[in-house]
Amino acid sequence: MSSRPLTIGLVGLGIATALAGCASSAGATTSANYKDGTYTGNGNYLSPEGNESISVTLTLAANKVTAVTVTPHPNSATAAFYQQQFASGIASEVVGQNIDTLNVSRVAGSSLTSTGFDAALTTIKAHAVKP
Repeated sequence: MSSRPLTIGLVGLGIATALAGCASSAGATTSANYKDGTYTGNGNYLSPEGNESISVTLTLAANKVTAVTVTPHPNSATAAFYQQQFASGIASEVVGQNIDTLNVSRVAGSSLTSTGFDAALTTIKAHAVKP
């Protein structure tokens, strides 16, 4: 009788493995295709000094970022410093990456500016996605 729970456990493991394989396959097919070109989006975020914003311009080719420019629009001296740091370091983080796999959390010591970058990226994706 002790072999029965083991059998059930193995059957359950097989089902879990099969489902995990399906989840992996499903995730791979959900990536969007984007039109090659240059796109701009604005991103806002909240800093301790108040609302801040940046503009992001991305160039895409075959769903990969080939160029990026971040234009700071600071409302405080502190934001100006961090936005400039972010702008000077972002290219090394995203150029060559698939637009759907970008995950920017901190660049050159700036963590809040990445929230604005992610917001701009959402706008860019919406404009660049193929119908």
